[in-house]
Amino acid sequence: MNFDQNLIAPALGVLGLFIVVIIYQWITKQDGGSGAVKKIGEQIHIGAIVFMKREYKMLSIFALVLLVLLYIFLGAASALCFLVGAVTSATAGYIGMNTATIANVRTAQAAHDKGSASALTVAFFGGSVMGLSVAALGLLGLGGLYYFFGAEHSEALHGFAMGGSVVALFSRVGGGIFTKSADVGADLVGKLEAGIPEDDPRNPAVIADNVGDNVGDIAGMGSDIFESYCGSMIATIAIAATIAVDSLGGNRSELMFLPLALASLGLVCSVIGIIFVKLSSNKSPESALRMGTIGSALLFIVTSFFLIDYLDVSNNIWAAVLMGSIGGIIIGLVTEYYTAGKPIRDIAESGKTGAATVMIKGLAVGMQSVVIPVLMICVIIYVSNLFVGLYGVGIAAIGMLATV
Repeated sequence: MNFDQNLIAPALGVLGLFIVVIIYQWITKQDGGSGAVKKIGEQIHIGAIVFMKREYKMLSIFALVLLVLLYIFLGAASALCFLVGAVTSATAGYIGMNTATIANVRTAQAAHDKGSASALTVAFFGGSVMGLSVAALGLLGLGGLYYFFGAEHSEALHGFAMGGSVVALFSRVGGGIFTKSADVGADLVGKLEAGIPEDDPRNPAVIADNVGDNVGDIAGMGSDIFESYCGSMIATIAIAATIAVDSLGGNRSELMFLPLALASLGLVCSVIGIIFVKLSSNKSPESALRMGTIGSALLFIVTSFFLIDYLDVSNNIWAAVLMGSIGGIIIGLVTEYYTAGKPIRDIAESGKTGAATVMIKGLAVGMQSVVIPVLMICVIIYVSNLFVGLYGVGIAAIGMLATV
C-alpha cells in the first residue's frame, strides 16, 4: 500500500490542534486568582467573547454575499475553499483570543506567587496557542483541500486565501478601532472628568480598552498572520502550477507539494521551540524567547535541507529557504531593538523638552526602523530569484513564516 504524502499536512494539522488542547487544559488548571483580580479578569474575558460574537455575526453577513458571488462566477470549488478559509481563520483567532484572556490573569497570579519564571511559562504557553492554532488550522484546512482538489484543480485554493483575508480585515481593523475609541473614552471620562488614574478598573471604559486590545492584537493579529501564512503557500503552489519546471527538478507535483511540506516541518520545529522556551524559563525572558524563536528557525533551516534533498526537486531551492529564514530572524531582531532598546530610551529622553520633540524624534526613529527590514526583504527577493526564479521568492516567504 502506497502512502499518500498529501495527507502529511492535514495529519500534522490535527496533531497541532491536539497539542493546542493539551496546552489549553494546562493553562486552565493554573491559579486564576481571587477577589478583584479574578473579577476583572472575568470581565475582560466575557467582554472579549461578546465582542467576537458580535463581530463575527456582522462578518458572516458580508462573507455570505461574497460566497454567493464566488459560487456564481467561479464555481462551487472556489466557494467551498473561501468558506473553509474564512471558518479556519476565524476559528484560529477565536481560540487564540479565548486562551489569551484566560492566561492573562493566570500570568499575573503566577508572577505574584511564584516569580518571573513561572509567569513566563504561563504567558508563553498562552501566546503559543495562537501561533499553533494558525499553523495547525492552516495546514488542516489548506492541506485537506489540496488533498481533495489536487494539482488538477489547485486554482480553487485561491478562494481559501480570500476567505482568510476577509476575516483578517474585520478582526484587525474592527478590534483596532474599538480599542482606540475605548482608550480615548477612558482617558476623557476617567482622567479629565472623574479624576481617577489611568487604567483604573472602576472606569468601565478601561475594561472595554482591554477587551479591544485582546481582540485586535490577538484575534486580529492571529487572523492577519493566518492570511500571510496560508497566502504564501497558495501563491507558491500557483507559481509551481504554471512555470517551466525543468530547471527545478522537472517534477511539478513535488514542487506544488513542497510549500505544504515545508509548512508542516515548520510546525514540528515550532513545537520543539516551545519546549526550548519552557526549558529556558529560568533565564531572562528575552533570552528564553530568543532561544525558542531563533532556535526553531535554525532547526527548520537544517531539517529543510534534508526534506528538499529527499524530494525530487532541485537542491537550489534550499537557498531560498535559507534566505527567508535568516531574513526573518534579522527582521525580528531589528524590530526588537527598535521597540525595546536604545531608540525607545532616546524617545523618552526627548520628552523632557516638550511634546514637539517627542513627536519629531518618534517619527524619525520610526522611519529609521524600517530601513534594515526593507533592505533585507530586497536581498531575500534578489537572492531567491537568482537561485530559483519566481518560485524561490514564494519559498522564501514560506521560510520566513514557517515557524510562526
